[in-house]
Amino acid sequence: MTLEQLKQAKEQYDVNGYAVYPNVLDKELIQEAAEHVNWLMKQNPDLRPENLGNTLMTDDPFWVRLISDDRLLDIAEQYIGPDIALFASHYISKPPYDGRPVLWHQDGSYWPLEPMNVVTLWLAVDDSLPENGCLRVIPGTQTMELQEMKKNTKTANVLESEVDPALVEESKAVDLILPAGGVSVHHPNVIHGSEPNHSPLRRCGLTIRYIPTSTKITIPQWPSAFLLRGKAVPGVNDYLPFPKYVEGKHMPFRGCEDWA
Repeated sequence: MTLEQLKQAKEQYDVNGYAVYPNVLDKELIQEAAEHVNWLMKQNPDLRPENLGNTLMTDDPFWVRLISDDRLLDIAEQYIGPDIALFASHYISKPPYDGRPVLWHQDGSYWPLEPMNVVTLWLAVDDSLPENGCLRVIPGTQTMELQEMKKNTKTANVLESEVDPALVEESKAVDLILPAGGVSVHHPNVIHGSEPNHSPLRRCGLTIRYIPTSTKITIPQWPSAFLLRGKAVPGVNDYLPFPKYVEGKHMPFRGCEDWA
């Protein structure tokens, strides 16, 4: 993207709490990400595909390679500066016909971060469309204070919780339609969610939560704390070493020999 396009997207984010970058990663890398989801499901058959979370990535070189791609970090840098760490990443893969919804929520309400200086990049692994449960955002709600999320297990949903429905003006919701390889960015306070997937198309997205190295993860021994760009701030976080690729143990990928 050009500097002007990056600037325009950041301006949209400042006003609405989200921004969209339609074409970021190449088809070959996105195909590997799709294969990675299938590989993870085989490794973790007891998990729902919407629940492939950050505890799985500590020793996963492809996952760390993916979230540390310079094209993603260049976007994140527009929001949090040049010293970038990973807080968490999570595949939410909604299978055809049976994909669970994500109820309206604010991300920051769940997170052990001080201060809440963090940005989420949502990477479309599949085309993300209204019919297969794309991300939906309530523009402007990034100015709302973080609310306590309420438990909700009445219907099957990914987070088993939601923001108070009285705070959601659903008529203002915007569908974030993205082609595979596209990225949306959203603020930790903005209200967002997604519908169930009743279509024949899978809808997989990878959430990537980047923090500046000045933001502290308040739970020790965090399983996805990686320093990705720039310098650490002494005494703030302990970062994990990048995982090494081991043939037969990890999913093979382009360039895996450089991770051995």
